[in-house]
Amino acid sequence: MPPIERPPGPKNPLLFGQFAAFRSNPLRFLSGVEQQYGGLAYFKLGPQHVYLVSDPKLIEQILVLKNPTFTKSPFLKKARTFLGDGLLTAEGQQHLRQRRLVQPAFHRDHLVRYASQMVTIADKFRNRWHHGAEMDIDQEMMRLTLAIIGQTMFSADVEADAKEVGESMNTILGMFPTIILPFSEYLEKLPLPMIIRYHKARETLDGIIFGLIENRRKEATQYGDLLSMLMAARDHEGDGTGMTDKQVRDEAITLFLAGHETTANALTWTWYLLSQHPEVEAKVHAEIDEVLSGRLPQFEDFPRLKYIESVMAESMRLYPPVWTIGRQAKTDFELAGYTVPAKSVILTSPYVVHRSKRFWPRAEQFDPDRWSTESHRHKFTYFPFGGGPRLCIGERFAWMEGVLLIATIAQSWRFKLVPGHPVDPLPLITLRPRHGMKMTLESRFTPV
Repeated sequence: MPPIERPPGPKNPLLFGQFAAFRSNPLRFLSGVEQQYGGLAYFKLGPQHVYLVSDPKLIEQILVLKNPTFTKSPFLKKARTFLGDGLLTAEGQQHLRQRRLVQPAFHRDHLVRYASQMVTIADKFRNRWHHGAEMDIDQEMMRLTLAIIGQTMFSADVEADAKEVGESMNTILGMFPTIILPFSEYLEKLPLPMIIRYHKARETLDGIIFGLIENRRKEATQYGDLLSMLMAARDHEGDGTGMTDKQVRDEAITLFLAGHETTANALTWTWYLLSQHPEVEAKVHAEIDEVLSGRLPQFEDFPRLKYIESVMAESMRLYPPVWTIGRQAKTDFELAGYTVPAKSVILTSPYVVHRSKRFWPRAEQFDPDRWSTESHRHKFTYFPFGGGPRLCIGERFAWMEGVLLIATIAQSWRFKLVPGHPVDPLPLITLRPRHGMKMTLESRFTPV
């Protein structure tokens, strides 16, 4: 057969292709490929054929128009070892069924209650901080969003478990670069220290979540939280059955990761950007003072806090919590005039597209005002929550949580980056700050 014509891309060394360059610095590598080769490029990661898609019209084909042509990428499939078959990893009819079962938990009436819980917990956190204190905002936002997801999902105070949960999450996410290695399924069976820590971390999270499920099964109380809705859900459009404890666990751990880890990272990057742009921070404070007049925000304030929403949107443009989205072709298909063979991996990267000079004026500049002045963009020039049938089910929850938490915290506090603290994004499953984010707290109402 004649060789398959492929899109342009970097020359692939024999055996490992671009694996070393990608593993060394994925963000720099993918950004460099997009800058040099444009909206569609080809390279190899080990034996895997990879197509980097950075053109918004082609991204729409992958995520929306030709979605049935793909499964999740093999890299994310390996995350099943700790996520199970939740919404993030489930495929086909199973994904559609689980989405139907989970969707009611994010209806408007429930969001109103979640909003009240979010603000109450954020107010508790901000009231225990001290002017002049130095804090790792990354870790504090993790604790805050953990407390919120514990309350909204489980009606439980999990703050006492915050340290244990945080360490377990760090261990699991820190294993992701190893999990995606070729033959990692065999590596996971070896008694290596990091493998032992990984299994222990997974057992810790399972123990907490299965314990909450077991206790809930024994109770007659209706909590109205996410866990209750998952356990009570019935697939009326399908076979009428509900979820097993294993299915509830898989959805709970997926929502736990999505509602805790990603929001904490988005908030951390927002505080960092505000600390570097005092003129933007001043506008945030002005909007808070005008809209809230000293009271705590409520659900009804969410659509009124327009500038804060723009700040959050711009923060997620520069530092999208989910920095890459992958698919794998089930069959050969055509893309931009090229034949993409079955089993090829298609990567799209919100981080790369959001920072592309081809789509964004002053692409590297933090400018929340662009959201009210720039228009006529293709919708897939900005996709921090994915798109198509697999659009993040908690998108509205996340927007509301981010805006309300920023308003609650910034009402009383501003944060200043500790001089000399290194800032470098770490691309694991989510985009974390590699060195944390050490900042000094300044009360808005305490004279300096």
